[in-house]
Amino acid sequence: MIILAFLPIVGFAQKYELSGKVIDKTMDYPLEYASISAKSLEDGSIVNGGVTNRQGEFSIMLEKGTYDLEIEYISFEVKKINNFTITEDTDLGTIKLGAKTDSLDEVTVVAETTQVEVRLDKKIYNVGKDLTTSGGTVSDALGNVPSVTVDIDGAISLRGNSNVRILINGKPSSIAGFGDQDVFQQLPANAIESVEVITSPSARYDAEGTAGIINIILKREKTLGFNGSIRGTLGDPKNSGAFADLNLRTDNFNVFTSLGFTDRVSPGNSFSDIRYTGNSNFDRIIENREFDRTGQNFNVNAGVEYFIDEMSSITASFFTRLGDDRDVSTNINRRFDDGVENSTTERIEEELEEDERYQYALNYEKRFDKENRDHKLTADLQYSNSDETKTAIINENQTIPVDSLVAFQDNLETEFEEGFLIQADYVLPIGDAQFEAGFRGDYEDQTQGFLVQRRNLETGELVTDEFVSSDFNFTQNVTAVYTQFGDKMGKFSYLLGLRYENTQLKGNTIPLVPENFDRSFDFDKNFDGLFPTVNLVYELGEDENVTLGYNRRINRPRSWYLNPFPSQSSRINVFQGNPDLNPSFANAFDLGYLKRWEKLTLTSSMYYQRETDAFERVERDTGRLTEEDGIPIIENIPINLSTEERYGAEVGVLYNPVKWLRTNLSFNYFKFETEGSFEGISYGATNESYFGRFSSNIILPGKIQWQTNAFYRGPRQNAQTETDPIASVDLGFSKDFLKEENLTVSLNVRDLFNSRKRDQFTVTENFTSTTSSQWRVRQVTATVVYRFNQQKKDQRRGGGEDYDESEF
Repeated sequence: MIILAFLPIVGFAQKYELSGKVIDKTMDYPLEYASISAKSLEDGSIVNGGVTNRQGEFSIMLEKGTYDLEIEYISFEVKKINNFTITEDTDLGTIKLGAKTDSLDEVTVVAETTQVEVRLDKKIYNVGKDLTTSGGTVSDALGNVPSVTVDIDGAISLRGNSNVRILINGKPSSIAGFGDQDVFQQLPANAIESVEVITSPSARYDAEGTAGIINIILKREKTLGFNGSIRGTLGDPKNSGAFADLNLRTDNFNVFTSLGFTDRVSPGNSFSDIRYTGNSNFDRIIENREFDRTGQNFNVNAGVEYFIDEMSSITASFFTRLGDDRDVSTNINRRFDDGVENSTTERIEEELEEDERYQYALNYEKRFDKENRDHKLTADLQYSNSDETKTAIINENQTIPVDSLVAFQDNLETEFEEGFLIQADYVLPIGDAQFEAGFRGDYEDQTQGFLVQRRNLETGELVTDEFVSSDFNFTQNVTAVYTQFGDKMGKFSYLLGLRYENTQLKGNTIPLVPENFDRSFDFDKNFDGLFPTVNLVYELGEDENVTLGYNRRINRPRSWYLNPFPSQSSRINVFQGNPDLNPSFANAFDLGYLKRWEKLTLTSSMYYQRETDAFERVERDTGRLTEEDGIPIIENIPINLSTEERYGAEVGVLYNPVKWLRTNLSFNYFKFETEGSFEGISYGATNESYFGRFSSNIILPGKIQWQTNAFYRGPRQNAQTETDPIASVDLGFSKDFLKEENLTVSLNVRDLFNSRKRDQFTVTENFTSTTSSQWRVRQVTATVVYRFNQQKKDQRRGGGEDYDESEF
């Protein structure tokens, strides 16, 4: 009934077919999914429209009359045909579009259907269509973006720096988990339209994130009528899911929704060998862990956009994710003295997690100039919350020399977060120049409860641990205003900006028994900062330019870095936050070069960053022993180091020699040097590493697509730990069916050789450790997609742009 209510009324007037073909005039390639619009001469409203198919062809129906026609393709010049009169079926023939070269802040790189949009302050990659991540998660898709890496814990890094700010549709979001990136391992990759990699952010963006910003743009269909797609996946280990993307657009409304349900099993494993010096109880501990993670997740992203008139609109949207996860970890711990195994324990930890996230958003957009759609005001109001409950039963038994109970623990962890966002942005074009100004208020509150009960081995009763159980309340308020101005003078373009941010960090820790502690862990910190940005572009030619960027950034510690009470995931390896941790500040420079030939595109850059009070996680022997069996407790805590300097270079090559072959090669080298000490111990270090990717997409006979992604990461080292190199390969195959190619079947294998593992060696004053971790084993996934009333979008991209070690 809702759909019928929004459907346009079909008249009985005679209609004629308007057809044609759209191609790239430089490379003579058809442009799939270019849009064609026929507009009314009276008010400029869209009468009818459509999109091109994979051959670049289109066909729309129009009543007899006169219209203004517009043919558009993202980052290409718009083709306009004014006062076009149709009185019979008409073929416009071949329409050639050229890449934009006179825009204020963008230069476009196009190679067949692989598209990279390079702007003054960011690069835009269309992802989510990669064959090797079909049926995968957002983490998998992000791992295919150049310059981005995703480690086994789900932490996202940009150019080797983990302090990256994640935005959803340009704003902080509960979808991103208030900074908790684990959520990206649950959301489906097919929800993404594109990813913006912003290594030199302009003043309009948050100053948070010393590495830069990754902005994830979610899908929203813009084609008139009712259309959508349905997707199903099956995988081994278990990876089943069902998804639907539905869209209804009329002249006055655009109703959109994305639904998804996943049921996944992610087995993994780890190994560690710790050798102690000066310990009288044990001199060696070997630990083997097996992870069995299962999860069922349901997510909805829905909304409606109402076009008040041709110059303004209002959009209301809603997002929710409901998660029900179960993780079982089995840990075999063998202890040695002088080479003799004198005790062995088996620790089984079962964790149940229920997670609910909600987000409500309201957006208003007002345009002031029909001839220049960039003159506009936008306002956003957003409320987000998440409610998470974890229960964990930990049961540890000794098997050698005798069977006995060593420890039993019952943990309850609750976490509630809510955030308010208020934002307004104004853009005023002034000839070729552009002025912008805006405000953002981002206010977050978090409450964590932690209750730990241990079984008394003598009485068998559960006793509350008074030295660990606690409540932690955390508040982060960020208020910002910005202004920026850009202009183009001949071949030279610039964008100058200044952002002011005020940050308030407040923490209140309430131990279960406060008198057990001789200090207060509360803090209330306030920081003001000015963050200038400079972005310059000089065009050496129509397809060649040089860019230079500078920006100042801030890294604010998140709540888990500030909570002073220790985690309970292991009795001997404990992570503990540091309430004395302060934000760090960085100055970053980026020099880039881009050159495009007929069949080859080259992008490259060199970068340098200097960060003060940089964060570093250090391991230390606490000097304490576990009460049950006297094992030394190793603590992992974050600290502020004095300085960290990073510099590096990256290069990317898109080469499409023939229509049936597309290749993509990228390489990134980085090095950083840290200086600083903690508790009299120097943690200064020099670390250099690199990673490279190669992707190829081959069209086989029968129009079968074959994609290969290969990844290699070189060794790494910090003050205490050396990490071995990593190499992996992914494969994907795809075939279209039905007359309109509306049905696509794909099969992919992630980590073909099961080699995505992290091997590390750590040296400290009191112990050395050798570890190996594999977050997820090799996975095979089959996906079926059916589209209705829409053309297939860019499924043939050149290797999905790149690949990384996502979730090894």
